[in-house]
Amino acid sequence: MLAGLIFAIEEAEDRPGMLAATLPFGGMTLLEYQVRLLAGAGAEQVMVAVGRMTPQLVSAVNRASRPGVSVEIVRSAEEASERLDYDTRVVVLADGLVTTDSVIDSMASEHGEALLVTNDPNSPAAIERLDMRDSWAGIARVSGGQLGEIAQMPEDYDFQSALLRVAVQAGAEHVPLTTSWLRGGHSVELSAAALATRSNAVLAALTERRTSWADRWIFTPIARLALPELTRRGVPGWAPLALGAVLGVAGVALAGWGWEGTGMGVTLAALAALVTAAAHASLTGDPARASAIETGVFALVALATLVLGASERIASGEWTPAVLALVAVAAQLLVERSRARPRRWWSSPSALPLLLAPFAMAGWAVAGLGLAAVYAFATLAAAVETNREKA
Repeated sequence: MLAGLIFAIEEAEDRPGMLAATLPFGGMTLLEYQVRLLAGAGAEQVMVAVGRMTPQLVSAVNRASRPGVSVEIVRSAEEASERLDYDTRVVVLADGLVTTDSVIDSMASEHGEALLVTNDPNSPAAIERLDMRDSWAGIARVSGGQLGEIAQMPEDYDFQSALLRVAVQAGAEHVPLTTSWLRGGHSVELSAAALATRSNAVLAALTERRTSWADRWIFTPIARLALPELTRRGVPGWAPLALGAVLGVAGVALAGWGWEGTGMGVTLAALAALVTAAAHASLTGDPARASAIETGVFALVALATLVLGASERIASGEWTPAVLALVAVAAQLLVERSRARPRRWWSSPSALPLLLAPFAMAGWAVAGLGLAAVYAFATLAAAVETNREKA
């Protein structure tokens, strides 16, 4: 079993009386974000170690609870150990820790004791010295039994420092903090202003996972600009999703009624809204919703392409546009199902409408469909060849 332990003791540096764990981050509190990361890694139980209770903390804990994950407040290692089996794996997050799901997943995936460390004492992730070379970088993996060991210490111990000491004495593996994890926003922050900056860094790391040229140069920058504003204004995650759905229906309908250029332009706007919604879902620790939105993106692109082909078939009286649209969609579907790692130049669901829209607006939709079919088929051939090389 995997469990989580989050420290929520320190006060915010720029908001006296307010715990750093309850500061806003990505449209929620930092504590809620941490709980969602742990839940995404498979934690079934999350404990929040506190020194004092505040109304904001209680509210954050209540909001963070979700089906399949219990969130409980504890005041000591003794309370925490009583709630866990001896051999339970426990992923520990430091007070004020900002990180990403890839870091949490890496630390949670192995067995045995481990400490995430940095050899740079001036790093924004460096918290406490472990030896002459390494400092703790905010994440530890321990066992339920080790929490029980801390519970036997004198009452005046510092919970977090004692946990580190026990892990070091047990020969915990030192896992180096990588440059990519730092670039993704991994750090420890105790001020609202710093958390706002780190929130943007985490957003950048989440949106950069979309690797195709269309996402990297068009849709990802849009999501990166939109999300901080949405979260700052408290706009719910369903809003960009609803906007994308409405614009998607409108774009497909316009293309079907013969307004092909306008319809494809509206479809591009729908894709921008959906990509933003997917990034928001990833930020809030809801990978299932993000994956569902990605599926919706492909469905919208496929429908818009097929409707464009059908509209051209009706206008010209020939089957060529419909066949080209079908080939483009079928080839892209096979690419999506391929296990090959996508390359930057490959076709993608977001690339096809970018290719089709200029031709449709210029009245050359058939040429655009032909180019899209060739592009998707060439990508499929490259994916097949990549799979053969791996085999």
